[in-house]
Amino acid sequence: MPSLFAPLLALPRPAKRAIAMGVDASLCVLAVWIAYFLRLGQWVTLNDHFVAIALALGLALPTFAAFGLYRIVFRHAGSDGVISCAIACAVYGLAYSALITAYGFDDVPRTLGIIQPILLFLMVAASRGLGERIFNHRRIEAESDRGRAPVLIYGAGVTGRQLAQALATSREMKVVGFVDDDRSLHNSRIGSLRVYDPALLGPCVERLAVREVLLAIPSTSRSRRREIIDKLKTLGLEVRTLPGLTDLAHGTVEASDLRKVTIEDLLQRDPVPYESHALPELITDRVILVTGAGGSIGSELCRQIAAMKPRKLLLVEKGEYALYAIHHELYPASGECLVPLLASVADELRMDAILATWKPHMVFHAAAYKHVPLVEHNPLEGLRNNVIGTAVMAKLAARHQVRDFVLVSTDKAVRPTNVMGASKRLSEMVLQAMAEVSTTSKTCFSMVRFGNVLGSSGSVVPLFTQQIKQGGPITITHPEITRYFMTIPEAVHLVLQAGAMAEGGEVFVLDMGEPVRIYELARNMIQLSGLTVRDEVNPDGDIEIKVIGLRAGEKLYEELLIGNDPKPTPHPRIMKAAEPYLAWSDLEQQLDAMSDRIETGDVLGARQLLGRLVPEYVPSVGLMDWVMLERGALENRDPAELDVSRALNVTERKIVAVK
Repeated sequence: MPSLFAPLLALPRPAKRAIAMGVDASLCVLAVWIAYFLRLGQWVTLNDHFVAIALALGLALPTFAAFGLYRIVFRHAGSDGVISCAIACAVYGLAYSALITAYGFDDVPRTLGIIQPILLFLMVAASRGLGERIFNHRRIEAESDRGRAPVLIYGAGVTGRQLAQALATSREMKVVGFVDDDRSLHNSRIGSLRVYDPALLGPCVERLAVREVLLAIPSTSRSRRREIIDKLKTLGLEVRTLPGLTDLAHGTVEASDLRKVTIEDLLQRDPVPYESHALPELITDRVILVTGAGGSIGSELCRQIAAMKPRKLLLVEKGEYALYAIHHELYPASGECLVPLLASVADELRMDAILATWKPHMVFHAAAYKHVPLVEHNPLEGLRNNVIGTAVMAKLAARHQVRDFVLVSTDKAVRPTNVMGASKRLSEMVLQAMAEVSTTSKTCFSMVRFGNVLGSSGSVVPLFTQQIKQGGPITITHPEITRYFMTIPEAVHLVLQAGAMAEGGEVFVLDMGEPVRIYELARNMIQLSGLTVRDEVNPDGDIEIKVIGLRAGEKLYEELLIGNDPKPTPHPRIMKAAEPYLAWSDLEQQLDAMSDRIETGDVLGARQLLGRLVPEYVPSVGLMDWVMLERGALENRDPAELDVSRALNVTERKIVAVK
């Protein structure tokens, strides 16, 4: 068939139109001949009925041309082509019947003016449909020969059928069947596509040479979706999925809606429910300030806050490009509502001027250094930004009567083993102490603590993605290391919820489900990319997972609670933690002492003071190790030596505490 129609498709458009008109002319004559037979009950000689034929041709072809039947591409005619054909034939039929009736030609029965147009419509419509089917079939077959990938659709419901329809003319994929959990559908056919049993998928995948499965189950729970994806991965299949039902509500399924399954689809819990009824009251038509506005969390805070139409949204950011990026992104929708402000939260004069000028109702404090190894190598800057910056912002918020102050914290603040975590715990203590003495200022201080966010600048997911693109290896620091994970929008929504339900001094913690083992995360990402893990069992695999050892200050396991008695809140996935802290009268003096050590460059003094203020802080490297880290002298140290120094450091802290 391709060789038969190839010369026809290669003709110029005028030639194709001429052929179409010739076909219609032939059908017009044929319709006259058959109409005579239906009227007279016998076949007639066309030469004796020239008037009926000439009249039909003289009316039909100009009418069809006027209604654009020769401008329609046959293989894309579809239902619109049939409708145009019906209208053109109806107009032609009225004219043809009127002329025959009015002039009463000899040997031309009046009923011929009704029968012939009906026959002509059926023939012309059939010719268009046949042409569409032939040429589309030829095109699809040709594209299939050029390497259209065979795919299966998981889900034979409405969404799956819509997806199969959308992919019918795809140049990249060819749907070869459905997979569905419904046993009543197994071995049946939907159109020309067979529905397969998931339990018997292995042999089907081999027989059909399928390497990719498209998930069309938008309403399925995340746990069930994870089970399906895990099973498909064991067969070496790459998986793509569709958006949820909310995203599909405003239109039909398109092939472009497909996306690769991401690690978000494999979180070991259902997403945090989104409840926004209380938030607009706090944010709409208010002045809101976000520090760290260009960071992963800060920028998403700005997106969600901007959607609630504040009067002004103050974007406070230390990095020029990060501030430009978020302002440029939000400006088309928010316009003059946005106020980009280059500033460091540790600069008290600058931040005092900002708060005095704009008088914000709420402050979301997301500015922080969060990369554990970098802060471990730059401890004084980490303490300046995370601790002193938070203290500056909290005191200014109280001074300028800010209604709500919400701190973004981290699970690394719980029993920290690194400077970053200890600095964030000390930041929490600053807010807890300020909440106790803020009755005169009426500022409500609260904080929200959560684990790692997927896709942030410090997340392992972008790192693993890049390493997979480079062909590996994927590097992990320890085979047993685990972390809690959540998506950035979930984390930010929790921060906003904290602002809505806070009464003062709370440490809000998300119920994040089970922690994720980073080794399994790496394996999942390799398999989701359609590749295999290279290990002892499979030495011919694509990507190796390489263990490089724990980094300075890194923990094997993260925790969300210091104590063991969390309290519930109105939100089903948010808890309140009761954490110990110092009174503000004592803490304020210690913060002044910390600031003095930072300004004088006293690394050891700052480290000792941090250990006294955060009793749970057990550093993973000792005092001398820290000094050597500052000098870059630990690169070739034996890890066993660091373990010894860690043990010595615990003793050292006990001695300091006694003194």
